[in-house]
Amino acid sequence: MSSDANVFQLANKYWAPLVKKKLPFDPKVVEDIYGNEILKSKFAIRKIMLLEFSQYLENYLWVNYTPAVSSNAYLMSICCIVNEKFRENVPAWQVFKKEPKHFPFFFKCVMEASLAGKEKGLSLREQTVLLLFLDHCFNSLEVDLIREQVQQLISLPMWMCLLPSRLQQELKKVPKLRKFWNLIKKNYEKLEPGEAEQATMERTFLSMLIKKFLQVLTSIPLSGTVSMEAVHYCERFIELMIDLEGFFPTRRWFNTLLDDSHLVVSCHLSSLSQREKEGHLFSQLLDMLKFYTGFEINDQTGNALTEKEMTTLHYDRITSLQRAAFAHFPELQDFALSNVAAVDTRDSLTKQFGYLSPNTLHRVASYLCLLPELPEGADSTYDKEVLLELLVSRHERRISQIEQLNQMPLYPTERIIWDENIVPTEYYSGEGCLALPKLNLQFLTLHDYLLRNFNLFRLESTYEIRQDIEDVVSRMKPWQSEYGGVVFGGWARMAQTIMSFSIVEVAKPNIGENWPARVRADITINLNVRDEIKREWEGLRKHDVCFLVTVRPMLPYGTRFDRRQPFVEQVGLAYVRGCEVQGMLDDKGRVIEEGPDPKPKLKGDSRTFRVWLDPNQYQQDMTHSIQTGAEDPYETFNIIMRRKPKENNFKAVLETIRNLMNTECVVPSWLHDIILGYGDPGSAHYSKMPNQIRTLDFNDTFLSLDHLKACFPGHQVKVMVDDPALQVPPFRITFPESKAAQAVKGKKRKADEGEREEEEEKAKEEDQTLVVEPHVIPNRGPYPYNQPKRNTIPFTPTQIEAIRAGMQPGLTMVVGPPGTGKTDVAVQIISNIYHNFPEQRTLIVTHSNQALNQLFEKIMALDIDERHLLRLGHGEEELETEKDFSRYGRVNYVLARRLELLREVARLQESLDVPGDVSYTCETAGHFFLYQVISRWEEYLSKVKPKGGRAVGVEAVAGLFPFPKYFQNAPQPLFHGASYEEDMDIAEGCFRHIKKIFTQLEEFRAFELLRSGLDRSKYLLVKEAKIIAMTCTHAALKRHDLVELGFKYDNILMEEAAQILEIETFIPLLLQNPEDGYSRLKRWIMIGDHHQLPPVIKNMAFQKYSNMEQSLFTRFVRLGVPTVDLDAQGRARASLCELYNWRYKHLGNLPHVQQQPEFQAPNPGLAYDFQLVNVDDFNGVGESEPNPYFYQNLAEAEYSVALFMYMRLLGYPGDRISILTTYNGQKHLIRDVVNQRCARNPFFGQPNKAANGVRACRNLCAVLVDA
Repeated sequence: MSSDANVFQLANKYWAPLVKKKLPFDPKVVEDIYGNEILKSKFAIRKIMLLEFSQYLENYLWVNYTPAVSSNAYLMSICCIVNEKFRENVPAWQVFKKEPKHFPFFFKCVMEASLAGKEKGLSLREQTVLLLFLDHCFNSLEVDLIREQVQQLISLPMWMCLLPSRLQQELKKVPKLRKFWNLIKKNYEKLEPGEAEQATMERTFLSMLIKKFLQVLTSIPLSGTVSMEAVHYCERFIELMIDLEGFFPTRRWFNTLLDDSHLVVSCHLSSLSQREKEGHLFSQLLDMLKFYTGFEINDQTGNALTEKEMTTLHYDRITSLQRAAFAHFPELQDFALSNVAAVDTRDSLTKQFGYLSPNTLHRVASYLCLLPELPEGADSTYDKEVLLELLVSRHERRISQIEQLNQMPLYPTERIIWDENIVPTEYYSGEGCLALPKLNLQFLTLHDYLLRNFNLFRLESTYEIRQDIEDVVSRMKPWQSEYGGVVFGGWARMAQTIMSFSIVEVAKPNIGENWPARVRADITINLNVRDEIKREWEGLRKHDVCFLVTVRPMLPYGTRFDRRQPFVEQVGLAYVRGCEVQGMLDDKGRVIEEGPDPKPKLKGDSRTFRVWLDPNQYQQDMTHSIQTGAEDPYETFNIIMRRKPKENNFKAVLETIRNLMNTECVVPSWLHDIILGYGDPGSAHYSKMPNQIRTLDFNDTFLSLDHLKACFPGHQVKVMVDDPALQVPPFRITFPESKAAQAVKGKKRKADEGEREEEEEKAKEEDQTLVVEPHVIPNRGPYPYNQPKRNTIPFTPTQIEAIRAGMQPGLTMVVGPPGTGKTDVAVQIISNIYHNFPEQRTLIVTHSNQALNQLFEKIMALDIDERHLLRLGHGEEELETEKDFSRYGRVNYVLARRLELLREVARLQESLDVPGDVSYTCETAGHFFLYQVISRWEEYLSKVKPKGGRAVGVEAVAGLFPFPKYFQNAPQPLFHGASYEEDMDIAEGCFRHIKKIFTQLEEFRAFELLRSGLDRSKYLLVKEAKIIAMTCTHAALKRHDLVELGFKYDNILMEEAAQILEIETFIPLLLQNPEDGYSRLKRWIMIGDHHQLPPVIKNMAFQKYSNMEQSLFTRFVRLGVPTVDLDAQGRARASLCELYNWRYKHLGNLPHVQQQPEFQAPNPGLAYDFQLVNVDDFNGVGESEPNPYFYQNLAEAEYSVALFMYMRLLGYPGDRISILTTYNGQKHLIRDVVNQRCARNPFFGQPNKAANGVRACRNLCAVLVDA
């Protein structure tokens, strides 16, 4: 019997959920499974995965766990399954939260086992499993059950493990801590012996774990064979330390303990860090730990330290060392009297202290409270190397984090691209530990937040670059010629061989920098290729990124490339450097500038491109060449590679993040703590905002008063007018003062209880009453197009809550399952903000152009003036409308509208018989309005307004009206003569129509004065547009340009927020400069669904290990930020909705889904609403992979298209059928099959879409999902 079958057999006997008759619990089963399935297989992922999948933990291990049955095997089994759940990224703590009774005992056993190790019979492999489990616990502080256990290990009492002198030094630094410390000591003395023992164990746990780790570390020899189990244990331990240091709640007290243990120094000098192969990952992890131990943060307050404060700290350390040297160590006289800058480098410190004896060094360290005092006459037990490193590493000058970042090249080189610890391969299993930052729930400071995202974004793009380079170079088939040179046996569309390369400029460094201001080079290539490929190369635009590659193959001519062998050795790849295109050179050697003019046509096939190289990389390469005598990489390049523009924007995004870190990036104060993951998650909700708005105009949100009442089921509705005829929308609603009840609770306790209860009841009652005030939109004019467009959607109560939250200042998060009207809610929020706050500007950010287009199409259906809409970036061509919302499209619209309005002015002038050419410019039109139009209107008003209580006849309104001739083309009669009020309202509406013409012309006047299209488009962006839309990628690419223009906005609305990378969600918050040190951002509305697609991350290691697939939206949901969960869908049949509604809180169906026949009647020709069809292999071939990651299945594609044709024969319209698939390769195959089988046949035609499931369209009737 196979081992897998054995697991399933045991599951069926003991714990499978659907089996009715199960055998009783037997601890021996746990022992056997652990021994035979887990331990025997050396913790094979497959075995643990099967056990996890069979619900071993939920249905057997934890439900039966008690102190009586606890054993090593039991403990290890639980830890293995929990670790597996984290590896698979599924919720791990649910089962413990359901039955938390024995968790404290279990956690205590884990602690004891991880400290005891071999004494308890646990191998290093098993201890590594326990370490990983502890790491998951420390990273799950948002779970109350875990936090209760973990916080005992990382709180202030752990300082009892510090050196007594160090403890006193720390308490002296923060005086208030002494009070707490005395209280801790007092409480400890009162504890019972058993409790005291438990408390001591918790407080000393991490200190003991560090000591145990150092024992394992010292057991690893400098050379010879080494136990890889010991190496993995050390790597996992350093990972745990990094996670503790990178998390403020765990770091706060632990950082001092870690510093006191001198762990970093011991690791730095260890044999493992000096072993090149086995210690490579350990050294990289150690660098990360070193970085975080010295992170620029105040451990007590959590505030980021400025460069000035870091310098002050450094000077304090050095001067205290100098004072100690001056007072107690005469041999250090020179050091004590030197200035700080002369002695604070590693070299000078080593020189000053290197000649001292170990005993003297020990005494210096003990004077600084780094080591215990050396008894009289005793010799130091520490090596001189350790003592010296301890003093030097503590006092050496550190380069600031921002300086380090500014000196970092943005392009990856060959050393990073093929380093498996930093950029792992596609097939990362999730088992090992990596030298990568993690994105969890919390961050130390904004700098830490941006830095982790910067590094991960850089490495994720590096992984894609690696794939491109491997693909391109292998296609070019580099071989060694008989003369030792390089010959290329193939070709690649995206690469060319370099004919010549020369550096043409190395500019002097800017003041305060030690790298060139810019480095430019010329690259010549021969484009003897097909015309379309030649056009692609000639079409390289300014700022496009290319890569320069040097290959020196050792393989002879004709050798086949083997994908299974290491790539770098096969092709002899020596260097990779990035560059940015400035432009192509013309015949005279000048850069051809981009612009509307056509590019000059060049003769021949030789083309030269001027490029910018990375100055930081150039400086590093030149320094390395001079110091080591190595060759100059810039004289060796023989391939230039370009990439698809869509996938090649990484450098611009990295520059944006780096610029953010170099500026005072001001996040609104109400958002700062939430972004870092601290404080009250609900603090930015509108109900807790101090500037909450009580009265809101809901405009056309409600269709009637009954609709309004239905949307607030828990409230009393008080309408301010009694006449039912006037109780029509639009409505202005005044909400109750939500803090009334809180104010009552805050009253002095001395108040009479009965009186307080009475007041609370009254406040509660008041809290339930909404004051509704219908109001009439002022008459806009007599023409039909003057009537405002109205919303026709009867929003549900939950949707109304989302709209209300979006109109209020603060953070609004809307979770929208499929078909719940997310876009309609978004559009209504935008419309309401536009009408309530006409002076404010709203930024719309989405993940895809498709979502942006859908938003725009719906915005245009509402009462929003299209001159206030602007769309940035590409993709507007996909809009299913004839209007162009791009920058230049809007400029053209404004110019065309200006001419149209001036024609209206000419018609008005003619109707008034005013001489002159007043419609020539906006300025002359303005004078005409002021002197001719307003004067007539004011004269008219003075005649028709009642004076002294005397009524004015109805006929006077029409008879004296000054503009009857102008309105002759309006529906007649203009005045109905029924009542004075009605006719007066029409007259005022007519004047508003005229006034709006001149108001718009005044706004358009700037477009007359600005002559160039660029200036006009900038003005439009900064001044005219009120609703600006872009994708998150465009925001990241263009931040610098937008900030430079002085772009300003007050509100951000994000659609598809759960699909956007964390950093790409954050950047749009900072597309404007702060005003007086404050951000003007008032509202942030995020709409998404974290249960659907996460951001797309191609590399599994970044996706899982670094948690890069966690969007900011998902992180906020995990943190407990309040969300509005839309709860009624109207897209799918109720039976289809049941497939996924279990994933949401309360997802039901809208009434039309239950009532309309198309949702109730069966689908003709199909037996079921949904079905899964197994398609067997076709001619013995199932899934194939013609290119890497390009998956296809011909049988499934043929079946899908045949089903489409069958449905067309039954009469289903082709435009209501879509074929969706999860693979790009399959998408192209389906399109090919459609073209072959039915596209040309008018009876069948083509389906609406044959698309990747990721980009599924929203208006589907029948969907074929091709698995």
